[in-house]
Amino acid sequence: MSKTYHLFEVFGIELEYMLVNKTDFKVAPKVDSLLTIKNGTLTDDIYNGDVAWSNELVAHVVELKTNGPTHDLDSLADSFHNNIKEINAILSTINAQLLPTAAHPLMNPLTDTELWKHSYSEVYALYNRIFNCKGHGWSNVQSTHINLPFFDDIEFEKLHAAVRLILPIIPGLCASSPILEGKNTGFKDTRLEYYKTNQKEIPEMTGMVIPEQVFSKKDYETFIFTPINKAIKPFDTEHILDHYFLNSRGAIARFDRNAIEIRLVDIQECPKADIAICVLIIEVIKLLVENKTSTLNQQKSWSKESLYSILNPCIKEGENYIVTDLTYLNLFEIEQACTVQDIWKQLYQLVKPNIHKSHYEALQHILENGTLSTRILKAVANNYSEDNIKKVYQQLAKCLQENKLFVP
Repeated sequence: MSKTYHLFEVFGIELEYMLVNKTDFKVAPKVDSLLTIKNGTLTDDIYNGDVAWSNELVAHVVELKTNGPTHDLDSLADSFHNNIKEINAILSTINAQLLPTAAHPLMNPLTDTELWKHSYSEVYALYNRIFNCKGHGWSNVQSTHINLPFFDDIEFEKLHAAVRLILPIIPGLCASSPILEGKNTGFKDTRLEYYKTNQKEIPEMTGMVIPEQVFSKKDYETFIFTPINKAIKPFDTEHILDHYFLNSRGAIARFDRNAIEIRLVDIQECPKADIAICVLIIEVIKLLVENKTSTLNQQKSWSKESLYSILNPCIKEGENYIVTDLTYLNLFEIEQACTVQDIWKQLYQLVKPNIHKSHYEALQHILENGTLSTRILKAVANNYSEDNIKKVYQQLAKCLQENKLFVP
C-alpha cells in the first residue's frame, strides 16, 4: 500500500498454506519447485492476475495474497480458489497438495522443518540463530492476515483503538489448530498458544500480543519500535533486520505503507470461510470506528493487560469461553455475561445488513456449528490414531480444493 488510502477504502488479504506429500501426508518442502514450475525459473513472487504467490520462512509454506490493495472483498474467495486449483494441479505433478488449517496435526517440527534457502535466506538464518525456528511456533503456523489502511494519525487512532478491542475474541471465531503431533493439545487455537511465547528470547517483539495503548505514529515509535530496536541490537550484528519485520504483536502498524495488519486469524478450510471471516471482522471494526456501539475514548481506555485477560482463555476455549467483564461486553451493546460465540452472533446481527449475501452461508455455518477446531475435534471423535487424523485432514484438503465448508 505505497499510495495512502483512507479507512476501509481498500483491503489486503494474505492466506498461508502448507504443502504436504500425497503419499505419506508429511510436509513437503517444495515451494521452490512450485514457483519454478509456474515461472520457468525460481522467483520470490508470482503475480497471477489479482492474486500473488510467494514463499515464507519455511520451505513447505506458500502465501497467496491480493496482488496489491483491492476494493472488492466479495469476489476474493473465487479468485483465491482459482489459484488454489492451479497450484494443486502443479503440485500433483510432484506428488504434493495444499493442506488448509493453521497447523499440521502430525508434523514433527524438529525433523520435518526446512528453512527457505533462497532470497532473504540470511534474514531467516539470523532468526533461526536467535530463536531456533524448528518449533511449532515457527514452522507449523498458517494464518490469514488482514491489512487495513489509514490516511493519517487521526485515522490511525480510530483504527488502532478498534482493532485492539476485537483481537481478544478472534480465536472464538476462527481457531483451527486443535491437534499437534497426533494429540488434542487442549487449546482450540494452539497456533496462538505458541505465538505468545515463540519469541520469548526477546520479549519486546511480541509484547503481550495485544498492542500497547498507542494512538499516534510518534508514540508507536517511542513505545514499540524503539524498545524492539534496542533489544535486537546485540543479536543483529549485521544490521539486516527491520523493525516492521520484527514487530510480532497480534496487530502491527506498518507506517511504511500506512496500514495495520491483523495476524491473529487462523486459516480455515477454504477461501469461502476465510473471506467471510475477514469481512465480518472488518465490518465489526468499522462499527467501532464509527462509534456505533462505544465512543473512541471508551475504546482507547483499554490496557493491553485487560484485553490480554480475555484473549488468553479464548485461545484455550475458543468460542466456548464465557466473558464476564460487563465493561468489555458493553462496548458491543451486550448487557450480560455470555460466550464468545454469542458475542460474535450479536455482532453479526449488528453488521449483517452491510455484508454481501454471498458470505451468509459461511458465517452462519461457523456461528452455529463452532470454530473449525471444534468441528475437527468432533470429526476425529477421540480417535487420535494416525490413520483417522489423516482421514479427517484429507477431507479438509478436499474442502480446500472444492471451496466447500467442513461439515464433520
